[in-house]
Amino acid sequence: MIVSIDTSSAISVAITDDDATVALARASVFSPRGHVELLSDLVRQALAEAGATRTDIAAVVAGTGPAPFTGLRVGLVTARTLALAWKVPSWGVCSLDAIGAEHGDVLAVADARRREVYWARYAGGLRIAGPEVGTPASVLVKEGELVVGRGAVVYADAFPGAIDADPDPLWLAKEAVRRRAAGDDLPTEPLYLRRPDVHGA
Repeated sequence: MIVSIDTSSAISVAITDDDATVALARASVFSPRGHVELLSDLVRQALAEAGATRTDIAAVVAGTGPAPFTGLRVGLVTARTLALAWKVPSWGVCSLDAIGAEHGDVLAVADARRREVYWARYAGGLRIAGPEVGTPASVLVKEGELVVGRGAVVYADAFPGAIDADPDPLWLAKEAVRRRAAGDDLPTEPLYLRRPDVHGA
């Protein structure tokens, strides 16, 4: 089985089969400041629902953002720690790629706070532009383009008709499996795209 974690928007966990065709268990909550308190319990909850033990786990997948600093860091550190403890590989995938893989031809938009959004564009589920960060008004929406993501709904005036969604950890795992089969590297380095709100000089 695969444990898949994303904390770029909602705090989401999925347990999938080996090739990520189906989610055997899911747990998710939207809590912008609750990552430290909630993530470990969500992982335990999903493992219990799937009837999985540590010996069943073949890999841990983590969404690498882009996302605000603290929440993303908690997800990545948790994924790396679990992989180290369970002696399995950890694979990283851009969180917006889960939306792209699920929806195909789409503009994926996440809330970056500070009146900005993270965005990436996809064709046939493959990223063709981004990820980038900018103001909602700076993001070009093509005529008739499907726009998906919590960030687009937050700025509905810039993205009329957008569909609300967070990256699905099942689709994150699907992307990880597909890319591993293609021989791609999947580093778990975070995509912050800008400096954290609190930083040194």
